[in-house]
Amino acid sequence: MRIDQNQLAAARDGSEKLVPTPGQTIGPFFGYASGYENVHIPFRDGQHLVNPASPKAVRLTGTVYDGAGDPIPDAMIEIWQADENGQIPQETGSLVRDGWTFTGWGRATADNVGTYTFSTVNPGPTEEGKAPFIHVVVFARGLMNKLHTRIYLPEDTVALEKDALLSSVEADRRQTLIAEREADGTLRFDIHLQGEQETVFLQFPGIEYPVHD
Repeated sequence: MRIDQNQLAAARDGSEKLVPTPGQTIGPFFGYASGYENVHIPFRDGQHLVNPASPKAVRLTGTVYDGAGDPIPDAMIEIWQADENGQIPQETGSLVRDGWTFTGWGRATADNVGTYTFSTVNPGPTEEGKAPFIHVVVFARGLMNKLHTRIYLPEDTVALEKDALLSSVEADRRQTLIAEREADGTLRFDIHLQGEQETVFLQFPGIEYPVHD
């Protein structure tokens, strides 16, 4: 595509606003890329932010559902998070999986029953008194753009009550952003793209996130 240099210059100095490129439906095609050189959708051990055998490892899992309540078998989930001390990783290369570098980023694909699983750590609060959370990005068929949401840890109820984002959400929908802690320490977080149990998704200014069946 040829770029109009005059239009680009006008956009840079603020005299003209560029129109965003229209979105294109996402998937289902993720698995096809795994056999190609230098293509990492998905990539090996992407779901393992830490080794599952590590004493600090926590299983994060859930199911992705469509508006009818049916599992989505080819969704792709990415997560971004702080480490157990609340430090935001500054390591170079999110794809690094060398066994000791924690990059804070992972990618997992849903299986044939819509379930995704990560091996990670419980994120610590990035500031004292803040509610720890994991940022989530959802890719799936029918979406014209990726969806963003958060997974809050359920334990610190005081921090959850004070959290600015949660407080901006209607009370009866806040629970869609809070994970369940199972007896073995697993974090369970189901994602509903539409419907009565629809997960709260984050809207960024100037970007639309339509969902199509």
